[in-house]
Amino acid sequence: MGAGVSADGGGVGGAAVGGAEVDGAEVGSAAAGVVHRLAERHQTLATVESLTGGSLAASIVNIAGVSGIYRGGLVVYATELKATLAGVPADLLSERGPVDPEVAAALAEGGRQRCGADWGLATTGVAGPEPQDGKPVGLVYVAVAGPNGGAVRQLDLGGGRDHVRAAAVVEALRLLAERLVDATP
Repeated sequence: MGAGVSADGGGVGGAAVGGAEVDGAEVGSAAAGVVHRLAERHQTLATVESLTGGSLAASIVNIAGVSGIYRGGLVVYATELKATLAGVPADLLSERGPVDPEVAAALAEGGRQRCGADWGLATTGVAGPEPQDGKPVGLVYVAVAGPNGGAVRQLDLGGGRDHVRAAAVVEALRLLAERLVDATP
């Protein structure tokens, strides 16, 4: 992992996101919290998404006043685009595959740099219905990169494809919220 990035090891099951289904209010509340915190700090955000396919960005831009903090985002579903668009080292991708904590960290930092943002937030994982490259359905990594380093969180989520993707969005936003509390403005 890059300098200042730590794997947080906080594996989280479905219960951490309310057990059954993640509802829109939970996503909206998590997004509103980070948007308002970033606005208070006069800091900006970029997103890079694989498994969530734009859902993370959509949850953020649904919040009023977001134009002052949200720089933009990348949806890099194809593995090669993680390298060419998001700046993940190609050798890391070929060695580890796209569902990996170091890849998640590189996605977050790549989005931060490429979009000129203070913070980068990324998602990668396996939503299903089938395992991918030997990785089980529900294995997700969310990552944040910021001015003082970053963090990666592994999630082991149950439920169907829609639940895995929605829970990944909420957990990415929660990780950013925690890092914002810990970081000095």
